[in-house]
Amino acid sequence: MFMKDIKDMKRILLKLSGEALAGDKKTGFDEATCMDVARQVKVLADRGLQISIVIGGGNFWRGRTSENMERTKADQIGMLATVMNCIYVADAFRTAGLETEVFTPFVCGSFTELFSKDKAVKAMEDGKIAFFAGGTGHPYFSTDTATALRAVEIEADAILLAKSIDGVYDSDPAVNPDAKKYDTISLDEVLDQKLAVVDLTATIMCLENKMPLAVFGLNEPDSIADLLKGKFNGTYVTVK
Repeated sequence: MFMKDIKDMKRILLKLSGEALAGDKKTGFDEATCMDVARQVKVLADRGLQISIVIGGGNFWRGRTSENMERTKADQIGMLATVMNCIYVADAFRTAGLETEVFTPFVCGSFTELFSKDKAVKAMEDGKIAFFAGGTGHPYFSTDTATALRAVEIEADAILLAKSIDGVYDSDPAVNPDAKKYDTISLDEVLDQKLAVVDLTATIMCLENKMPLAVFGLNEPDSIADLLKGKFNGTYVTVK
């Protein structure tokens, strides 16, 4: 099932694409995009929704495309890229009037707080936006997997995937102009059709823990804020 009415939910995890935050620049940060995300998230927070956020690192680092680096080290750089992203976006959120706290699964000096479920849930219950940076803290796990893991740990009602693409398709729409977009699809169908909604580990974790997802385009106007109004142009990924 999928609880389509976001305002009936208590707690969500929003996954932001690093590439989408870079805007047309494709790398680094697009300040206007980040501030617009902050404005939209504030709409949800002002309604009492408890919000946590994971950000990918693709606007800085794509370690798996590096042929000359050992995978463990490449993944470690990727984890640090997500820390940079969360620190930057958390500051943008504070500028917009939101309180934030950045958690990592490893010590980053005084930059972040060491993750624990209790601390993260307490932060959200206190009205703060909890950022989960640094992935799982281990190589060979993507930010997709970290997203699923944290969502399950904090007992989120759903994962909202804000991507550079506006939903789930049966093939890559950038390659196939006739690609079909799904309004609703189950996690079982995602597995059967080998669709790249999230990676395989994350998909199985969501399936086993009955964690639904909503996939939508970050770059569409007010795509986050409109969720409270029942406006959704993406894909619901449901669980039985």
